[in-house]
Amino acid sequence: MNLVRKVALSLAFIASFASCKFKSDSEEVLSKPESRKEIMETIVNSNAMMEEMTVAILNNNNAKMVMQKNEKVIVMMLENRDTIMKVMKNNPVMMQNMMSDMMESCKNDSSMMSDMCKKMMENQPMMDMMHQMNGEKMDMKKMEGMNHKM
Repeated sequence: MNLVRKVALSLAFIASFASCKFKSDSEEVLSKPESRKEIMETIVNSNAMMEEMTVAILNNNNAKMVMQKNEKVIVMMLENRDTIMKVMKNNPVMMQNMMSDMMESCKNDSSMMSDMCKKMMENQPMMDMMHQMNGEKMDMKKMEGMNHKM
């Protein structure tokens, strides 16, 4: 029985030592700029690995905060209008939240309010919809059947 304990303890010690060794190896590899760059390039050039990385970023609060603070990332995402429209169409709750946030921002920023009104007035389908709604006493229930494509 003593022999079994010694063997089990030895295996546990070796396993814990091996896991520590792996951790220090990964830290050592990532501490070298060349190795780190090569790893990142490998990840971004692989669809499967990039998807895994994206999920890891979205599941990590620190990574999300870094992404949200990076203006280049935000601009890049906002430049792709088709993707934004697809995301909003597939996620109506998010779209409503964004619209509410924009309206709240407009209340506190007259310049933003002016720009938004100007954009709406320059868009003929938007103006037609507003005139139709105004004629119907701004009845939002009537909007459900409208074609919302602009």
